[in-house]
This record gives sequence, structure tokens and C-alpha cells, in this order.
Amino acid sequence: MAILQVEFYPELNIKEIEDADTEMKQNAKKLPEPFFFKPREHFDLNTIKAACDPILKKGIEHVIVLGTGGSIQTLLALKQYANKQVHPITSSRPTELKRLFKIPGLKDNSIVVPVSRGGKTLDVNANLYLFPRYDMLGLSSRGPMNNILKTMDVKLLEVPDLSGRFAASCTNVALLPAYLAGIDVNTFVDGLEAGYKIFDDSVPIQTNPAKKFALYLYKLFKNGYRNVFSMPYFSWLKGAVGLWVQELSESTGKEGLGLLGTYQEAPLCQHSVLELLLGGSKYHTVPLLWILEKDPHDIPLNNTIKHIQDKSAADTVLYQANATFEALLTQECPAAMITLEIPTLRNMGLLISFIQSTIYHLCLLFNVNWANNPNVLLGKEICNYAMEQDKSMMQMKETRKKVASEQFKDFWLLE
Repeated sequence: MAILQVEFYPELNIKEIEDADTEMKQNAKKLPEPFFFKPREHFDLNTIKAACDPILKKGIEHVIVLGTGGSIQTLLALKQYANKQVHPITSSRPTELKRLFKIPGLKDNSIVVPVSRGGKTLDVNANLYLFPRYDMLGLSSRGPMNNILKTMDVKLLEVPDLSGRFAASCTNVALLPAYLAGIDVNTFVDGLEAGYKIFDDSVPIQTNPAKKFALYLYKLFKNGYRNVFSMPYFSWLKGAVGLWVQELSESTGKEGLGLLGTYQEAPLCQHSVLELLLGGSKYHTVPLLWILEKDPHDIPLNNTIKHIQDKSAADTVLYQANATFEALLTQECPAAMITLEIPTLRNMGLLISFIQSTIYHLCLLFNVNWANNPNVLLGKEICNYAMEQDKSMMQMKETRKKVASEQFKDFWLLE
């Protein structure tokens, strides 16, 4: 049985597959090289160890990571393999900060790792001064955060100028905090390398699951579908699904094109969205189910109900996932399922390599730059300007009402 299986319907025909491979090769010549296919070229484990081992000798128990977006998503997929407490702080939301600072002895048993490639991320910079007497190790190469950390006499390691959401898995961005948290970085990267041997651009589409799945999604887009709704049935997969959502949306979503990634945990989502998918409006959403063959945390249910007897907790979840997949197909709803054999750290590396390869190949079909995200800056600029001008929330409301009236003046004429 393969470590990772991809099943989707309706199936593709051979002619479509061959034509798509040719198109991807042509478009690849016009777009940035996929650096992440060679993960070991972009980090030096000895440098990571030299920076981290003195900190680890102090016996820290908590790794606090200040980061958001591409700076944190890969780590969220890996934190379950840590032997220390990992605290991702993705913004200045008060509840999360208050909960963090309630942890007894936090200051004396922690390392704080602020992460930002450009150094201008408000969600990171806003929180820096909350940790003035904490041990800190910064990941930054330029910008305001870099300058602030230097004034605080914080040791800094570089963040390469590479697309963050793709770079984290093979650079200091995720690998350094992962090492601090006790995660075996080499094993994870071994999984990445094993995956790219199966999924990268050198492997023909006929034997490349990532290329085939990218073509499947692209064809659905051409048929009017705009949303890929992920349903992770096991908690092991939640972090990887978050990375999928970001990479799908941020990489394909430009030049008036793209697919929106969304998700809710399963089986919970069966009770919130399945009615619409089965009986509501059609041709907009592709359900994507994520499952494990085996969950190492599985337990017997010891249930006396006849059809549940001898079934484990994971069995019950798997029956629901497979039944939901079939139900979707009975209603002519295109759907897909990704199955990971068992969630070892190496296999998680392989899963992330599949995610990144699929998104890269999908961007080749869209013929858009997989590495950039130019429009994300718009909201950041509006926010920074409003804060610099000390605008009130009421003033911001008045501004957006004016913007909306100008942008949507003929909107309802489209009815």
C-alpha cells in the first residue's frame, strides 16, 4: 500500500493528461524555478544546532513562535511531533496572549522566536515588546523587526528571500523552531526529499499523483468550481490542511483566477455543510476529504451496539469518511480523498511535499506566478496608514463606506 493515495472523481482521460503535461512544461519556462524541490540546499543544520544547542542546554520547556502566514503554517503541521510545548502566536489577539502569560514559570523556561522575512509584519512586531526579559532568537534579515531585535541585542539568523509559504519547510523559518521543540529535522526533510522524487516536475504526469490532482482541480475550475472545501478527519492532518488552504488560495488567486481553500474539521463538518453539498446549489465547491489509514492514538470503543462492536475509534471515523465520499458521488458532486498511511514525521514531510508540488503544478496550468502574493500588501498598507494617522474605528468605517459606494455603484444592476 502506498504511503499516500489520491482518489478523485470524475476521473481524467488519457488525452487530457498528456496535453496538460506539455502545457505545464511550456509555462514552467516563464515562471520562477521551484527551489523547494531541493530542500537540503536551503538550510544548514550545523548552523541551526550552533544557535539552538546552548539554549536547549538550559532545559527550556516552551517554544514561543511569533509568526503568521507562511512563517507559521508549516510549523503548525509539525508541532504535534514536539517534545516541548510549542506556542504559535499569530497575532495580538488578547485571549491567546493572556492564556500564554498565565503559564507558571513561562519566562524562565522559554525561548521566543520572532519570524518575519520582510520584517514589516504587524502581527509579529506588535508583540515584540511583550517579551523584554525573555530569551529570544530572531529569524529576520531586514526591515523594522530586524532593527528592533538588534536594539534588544537579540541573536539573529537569516531568512532567505524566498516565497515564505514554500520556503518554511526547507529553511530556518520552520526548521529552527522545530529543532528547538525537539522535532527531528533530518527525518522530516527525508520525507520531503522522498516525496519530491515522486511529485516534482521531472516526473511525468502519467506516474505523478501531484500533477494529476492539479489537472483535476484545474479542469473543475474551468467548469465553474471556485472553492475546495477540505475535511480533515484526523487531528494529525489539521496543520497540513491549513498549509494547503494558504498555498492553494494565495498561490493560484491572482489575475482574476484561482481557487479558494476552506476547511472545517471532520466529521463535525458533516453536520454543518453536507446538506448543502448534497442537496443545495451545485457547481461551486469541491469537497476534499483527508484521512489516515491508521491513527497511532486509536483506542477500542468497547461498544455493545451491534454494528459498532469490535470497531475502534478510528474505524468509526473512517466509515464516516468513506460513506460521505460515496454520498457525494451519488449526488453527482465531484469529490476527492487524500489518504496518508500513518502520520509519522517522515510521512508528514512526504504529505507536505505533495501539497507544495500540487500547488506548483496547478499554478503552471493557471499560468500564474506560484511564488508571489502582490495583493496581500494592500490590506497591510491600509492598516499601517490608519494606525500611523491614529484613525478611530468610526473614521475607518466612514472611509470604507465611501470606498464601497464608489466600487459597487452599479453592482445590483447585475441581477
